[in-house]
Amino acid sequence: MNPFEKIFNYQMLSRLDESNAFALTAQERTWLKTLLADPSAVNAFTSDTLGKLHGLLAEEASTDIRGIIIEKAKSREKHVYHPLLRPLRRIIAQGHGCHISYRLKNGDKRHQFGLPLKLEYSMVKREWYLLWYSTRGRMLMATKLVNLISADAVELTAERTASLHSRAAELLDKRKQHAVIEVIRMYNEELSRILYAFSCFDKTVSYDEQADRYHIHVTYPADEGEYLLSKIRFLGLRIRVTEDDYLKRRMLESSSKALARYGIGAERDDGDTSSSMGK
Repeated sequence: MNPFEKIFNYQMLSRLDESNAFALTAQERTWLKTLLADPSAVNAFTSDTLGKLHGLLAEEASTDIRGIIIEKAKSREKHVYHPLLRPLRRIIAQGHGCHISYRLKNGDKRHQFGLPLKLEYSMVKREWYLLWYSTRGRMLMATKLVNLISADAVELTAERTASLHSRAAELLDKRKQHAVIEVIRMYNEELSRILYAFSCFDKTVSYDEQADRYHIHVTYPADEGEYLLSKIRFLGLRIRVTEDDYLKRRMLESSSKALARYGIGAERDDGDTSSSMGK
């Protein structure tokens, strides 16, 4: 094993995950202690959690960067943290229903009852979304947290909760897409880097010992297909899409357009067209 790969080695991370352990480097502990000194940390954690973190990091060094960094003017920043994140997580974990109030694009307000399912962060738009099941429209809704006004928990009976989760699960299954991505054998040593590129997607890894090949099974929402494609293009010749007709077609289109821009015919097919888009 490359000693410089440290905890980012896939096999080591798998063992840690199996034992419910999590490894932190000294730099990460210092970084966390520095962030906890920010006033927004009080809103991001409960008082008990914040106290435990301060206790665990008491012996760690802290870096005060406020006096050595000068930030230039920039456009308005979208903050990752939102006040409703913690209450919504609690509602979802407890399986409660919710009275949701939110704003539309035109400024109108809506009030609906629904079942919160999960919180998703869009890497493209850099915004949090609440995915929830609307009992009125019997459909899945994705609402920006910035547009939420309030979310009040409502306790449900076990039968009602099971019924709503069953309906929502059917719709979630229709929303999911599955792809299989093969790691080209000569790049097996870069598996950790490749997996990091897909870190925001649900995935599993299988290994064929006879062929010495890794296959990454990625599950992604249908509306995140283009973002997944950007990761595939970034990895270039290291990987190849083996299953998912949509991704194959889009890779063929983008590769053909790139070749045509430089006056190169796209008639030749060397078997790697689906992943030949370089960095």
